[in-house]
Amino acid sequence: MTDDDLFTAGLNERLAAQAPLAARMRPRTLDEIVGQRHLLAPGRPLRALIDADRLSSVILWGPPGTGKTTLAQVIAGATKKAFVPMSAVSAGVKDVRDTVSAARRLLAEQGRGTIFFLDEVHRFNRAQQDALLPSVEDGTLVLIGATTENPFFSVNSPLLSRSSLFRLEPLDDGELTVIIERALDREGAVAEPEAVATLIGLVDGDARAALTTLEVAIAISDGPTVTEDDVEAARNARAIRYEEDDHYDVISAFIKSIRGSDVDAGLYWLGRMLAAGEDARFIARRLVILASEDVGMADPTSLLIADAAARAVEFVGLPEAQLNLAQAVIHLASAPKSNSVIAALGSAQADVADLPAGQVPAHLRDASYRGAARLGHGKGYQYPHADDRGWVEQDYRPPHLQGRTYYRPSQHGAEPERVARWLRERNGGPE
Repeated sequence: MTDDDLFTAGLNERLAAQAPLAARMRPRTLDEIVGQRHLLAPGRPLRALIDADRLSSVILWGPPGTGKTTLAQVIAGATKKAFVPMSAVSAGVKDVRDTVSAARRLLAEQGRGTIFFLDEVHRFNRAQQDALLPSVEDGTLVLIGATTENPFFSVNSPLLSRSSLFRLEPLDDGELTVIIERALDREGAVAEPEAVATLIGLVDGDARAALTTLEVAIAISDGPTVTEDDVEAARNARAIRYEEDDHYDVISAFIKSIRGSDVDAGLYWLGRMLAAGEDARFIARRLVILASEDVGMADPTSLLIADAAARAVEFVGLPEAQLNLAQAVIHLASAPKSNSVIAALGSAQADVADLPAGQVPAHLRDASYRGAARLGHGKGYQYPHADDRGWVEQDYRPPHLQGRTYYRPSQHGAEPERVARWLRERNGGPE
């Protein structure tokens, strides 16, 4: 063994020893991976492709801590192809082109393919994703893209259509328990059952968060046993030490601040997310949802404002688009609030789930095709525009659902006047 080999081996050993617990506990084989049995159990499609080393381009979609990067590293150890890992946070088009050039040379000279693992693929913009497309299409690269974002929104359609999509699920309580017990055994520690239960309840199916919090809890515990208080203290320490990863807590605070009409708090959490590198498209999508869920009919223009901010994120991009996001936050936080939209939808969906569906009334059925009239479709339908009021009284639901009320307007903002006008028009009164 050369001096260089000895140096490399020693360096790797020391790096492994001081690595975070989550890194030290990372599985090295498929059989060591906990969870995702719908993909990785013997005979399941993804497992079969990996075992046969016949994996084609895939997108791994799932929340943090579900094993996307772990799975890619296991594939790296199992494949005969070259394996090139890269993060979309730091990579650019030049890096992609260099990877493609090297893959072509390797394929031409040795007949050996290349797997390109792109972590956080959703952070690549359209131009960067387009640069990947030809090499994925012709087989020069086998792409493994990992994303926490819905790929139907964050990955270009042509690239997505050429990849198999596998969704990773949050780990359940039993799976997290296995991981925690393995980690305790590795660290020579024990934990109270209540401490393990509390830890599992804190991390929302995120194995990495569980191991990170456990590592801190072991470090701060007074005795040989990790207690529930140690876990609680570790969680608080983690929020400070790892605030850039505290994704769910921060977005929850952001949404609740806007819902609570606190403009300054909304701006603070927006600034914190932007500073941590949160995906601006994710922030924008949350604002679009909030515009209907928490403002709704009290200020119908809020949805337009939120949608405009989301479009600005795509069209302008950061850093300039942070101004558009801030304007949306100010508008939504200062707007009157109403949850009547989500409440109405929930009530309607409850009836859909709990009551018989019933047939579409004959007068509402499609009467546009030949023969529909003979079936009685459209018979008795009254055209509202033919009435001077622009409204006619007729039934629009199956008989057993008549009289069921879903929409219950609030008394906030523009909603009362809109509803009053709607009722006046239905009753034929003055505007």
